[in-house]
Amino acid sequence: MIETQEASETRPATGPVIDPEYTTRFARAHEDAGFDRILIGYSSRRPDGTQVAAHVAARTERIGLLIAHRPGFVAPTLAARSFATLDQFTGGRVAVHTITGGNGAEQRKDGDFLDKEERYERTDEYLGILRRAWSSDEPFSHEGRHYRFEDYSSQVLPYRATGIPLYFGGSSEAAYRVGGKHADTFALWGEPLAETAEQIASVRAAATAAGRAEAPGISVSFRPILAATEELAWERAHRVLDTIRAGGGRPFFHQQNGERAPQNAGSQRLLAAAAKADRHDRALWTPTATATGAGGNTTALVGTPETVAQALLDYVDIGATTLLIRGYDPLDDAIDYGRHLIPLVRQELAHRAATAPSAQAAPVAQAAPAR
Repeated sequence: MIETQEASETRPATGPVIDPEYTTRFARAHEDAGFDRILIGYSSRRPDGTQVAAHVAARTERIGLLIAHRPGFVAPTLAARSFATLDQFTGGRVAVHTITGGNGAEQRKDGDFLDKEERYERTDEYLGILRRAWSSDEPFSHEGRHYRFEDYSSQVLPYRATGIPLYFGGSSEAAYRVGGKHADTFALWGEPLAETAEQIASVRAAATAAGRAEAPGISVSFRPILAATEELAWERAHRVLDTIRAGGGRPFFHQQNGERAPQNAGSQRLLAAAAKADRHDRALWTPTATATGAGGNTTALVGTPETVAQALLDYVDIGATTLLIRGYDPLDDAIDYGRHLIPLVRQELAHRAATAPSAQAAPVAQAAPAR
């Protein structure tokens, strides 16, 4: 995940809100590190993600651009053309990460006064229109609860006939229902293995209920904290935690209007896991979620690169197809992941693919992306 300004939960923002040179350096660091995609986030206060992606695309060569997008603030037909245009200019490097919105106050800042269930109903309708707009070379009309238009057609379609990949984030029953119906990849925050397996089962059940022959892929996201030894990694983890608690950094999302508890199910689930224990499974560490209010993917995987690589592979073993990793020291960590972590994950996946029976080799090999 990249930003246009150097900042994180462990460090205050420095420089202008849009620092073109830093944004370019940050994106190139991910490309050089071997990442497949970079996520460009969304909030009511931050620069427009599509324009950030266009800046990055012009200054990189191959890295994919996963643009966070909230349905409802622009017409789906306009969004379809905007993303397809960028996809054509970049040779098919665009993917869209759909975020329906889990905080009413945050939504209202951009003029959205629907409640959560209504937002998911709108997202369902919106994504259906997007899919059709990306695949139709004939005019079509639509009349639904939230959108109505006549004879829409566009000269610009996505770069690939398969369209633009749709990612989808959420952890509520409504999210499972809508994401299970539409998503190519369903994105989850890093919970313990048992709870993650439960969520994967819910997504797959929703996909089946929607009549899909194949379930979405699964993305899980973490904040790895690495060091040369286990002892040094845990020392570093506690320094990160102390810095967060001291309040010197800038969370991706602040709690809105004095709210003490997050409204979105994903944050609530992270806090519930943290309340059970600080450490889970092989390397999952949750106090960072508590310290930040779980305003985003905030749970850590702590240890040597070998330990954290095995922990990531534990999630592949239960169904993860995408691994989304970002650091509490964002730029430096991205470089370190490329040097020490991503190669270990890919090496093990390649070994599995080479030694597995031929019928199983392809699916395992496809689980390799580390984003």
